[in-house]
Amino acid sequence: DCLMASDKAIELDAALGSHAIQCRETQGEESDKFLSYFKPCIIPVQGSFSSHWRRSGDECDGTTMFRCEGEHVARLREVPFSRSSLDHKAAFIVDTPSKIFLFSGCNSCIQTRAMALDVIKHLRENRHCGRCEIGIIEDGKLASDSDAGEFWNLFGGYAPIPRDVPDAANGGPMTTSPKKLFWINKRILVPMETHVLEREMLKSDRSYILDCGTEIFLWIGMTTLVSEKKTSATALEEYVHLQGRSSIGRTVIMTEGHEIVDFKLHFQHWPKNVVQKLYEAGRQKVAAIFKHQGYDVAEIPDDKPRQLISSNGCLKVWLVDRGCVTLLCTEEQEQLYNGDCYIIQYSYAEDGKDYHLFLAWFGQDSVQEDRVATVSLMSSMADSVKGRAVVGQVLEGREPELFFLVFKSLIIFKGGRSTAYKNSILQKSNRTEQYQKDGAALFRVQGLRPDCIQAIQVHLAASSLNSSHCYILQDGASFFTWLGSLSSPSDHVLLDRMMDKLCPLKQSLLVREGSEPDRFWTTLGGRSEYSKEKCVKGWPTDPHLYTCTFQQCLFKVSAILQ
Repeated sequence: DCLMASDKAIELDAALGSHAIQCRETQGEESDKFLSYFKPCIIPVQGSFSSHWRRSGDECDGTTMFRCEGEHVARLREVPFSRSSLDHKAAFIVDTPSKIFLFSGCNSCIQTRAMALDVIKHLRENRHCGRCEIGIIEDGKLASDSDAGEFWNLFGGYAPIPRDVPDAANGGPMTTSPKKLFWINKRILVPMETHVLEREMLKSDRSYILDCGTEIFLWIGMTTLVSEKKTSATALEEYVHLQGRSSIGRTVIMTEGHEIVDFKLHFQHWPKNVVQKLYEAGRQKVAAIFKHQGYDVAEIPDDKPRQLISSNGCLKVWLVDRGCVTLLCTEEQEQLYNGDCYIIQYSYAEDGKDYHLFLAWFGQDSVQEDRVATVSLMSSMADSVKGRAVVGQVLEGREPELFFLVFKSLIIFKGGRSTAYKNSILQKSNRTEQYQKDGAALFRVQGLRPDCIQAIQVHLAASSLNSSHCYILQDGASFFTWLGSLSSPSDHVLLDRMMDKLCPLKQSLLVREGSEPDRFWTTLGGRSEYSKEKCVKGWPTDPHLYTCTFQQCLFKVSAILQ
């Protein structure tokens, strides 16, 4: 049955384009992500599927007992209807023909109790047609409570529950198993002896198994046939069973180009542009199909930007210097320096309510002293406003779309004005690049739409150019506007608008890639190689929320699934 399920999963994935991640889940050891798809949870039924349909009589004739645990998703399993099944760590559901009881252990968390109550509501509606009472019992309450007395009578009377035994897994230090990499050759696993894993070891016409102890990965090359993928999945199943690890850890199957982050982290170096190339290839195939059908496709338009925030808000920007803030005027608040830290407040009204967005922006060359002060000052400012305040930290080069939308237009210069930054520059032997009004500078122009554009000062060198972008080159009082050969007409509109912002009274010389004058290259320090590949905007990543806790001197991070 396991092999059949693996084969059908391979066939389904191949029919859908071989882009999916396949995860092997075992009852009792399911991942939180898998359980999050089932609402309120998976409710196990004893027996097989066919025997379940052959059952006769009412499902509510007997008494069933479930153990419910978990903080973010409910993990439910049926336990023997006995007092010895109870403990203080979990919540327990006792389903009787006339009443459903919830027993909450004194050491169970409030999230577990809430999820157990959702399960009870589901059982009441689906097993009892809504005609059933619910009794809530807190651990430690004696039979004086009516629900507690009725609950304990099911077990023959009240008796204390033994103390919980600490989990042995949390007591000792965490150990890591050595990584094992196998090449699959006709269901035979060939070990690959290596101390360091490199991406170049994986060939597109082969499949590999990476055993990391608590998790096992099957990597399938892009050019492998469906029959070879099935053989690899069979080899994986056999390997898991031979190792006696059918119910321990997790198993993940993925195709080349669609690897998950957990898999990439086991390799010393992993290229970052693999998905970009696959995405670009897909765009070209779609364009070819349209052309074959008679459509003139010059460029596939990007999706229209979403309305992430109201555009009628009020923007304020403060420069952080020596533990104090200085409010910038309207002209200066759209000009940031990468050696400084800033606090941005964007206030707007929506549905009759006031909202405040506070962002701490850290320039790439900013010093730690200013960063610490910025976070502290921003928290104090957010606490002092009325209405709903949201705070966040933004690093230069990693700004989300929301950050640029509140600015409309933004210019980021090299250099800084804070005292701490200037002192750090004096202590360095090699001075960093600083923007001078009458000097030379190179700006990359980008934007989400015509009313939301940015100019980012980059290193003054030809290697900073990219055929996918447009640039403004300043040489004293002269300006060049450079159009990359792969840039779009919409990029040219953004370039013209930014030129009016950066130097409104100056006339620039339009230069197209491939027809640059000698003075252009002289200002950049001479000709050199630069990227001439199409830059493709990657898919936006989903936000992730994590909880961080300390348990017995161990720092644990777990993802909260949406």
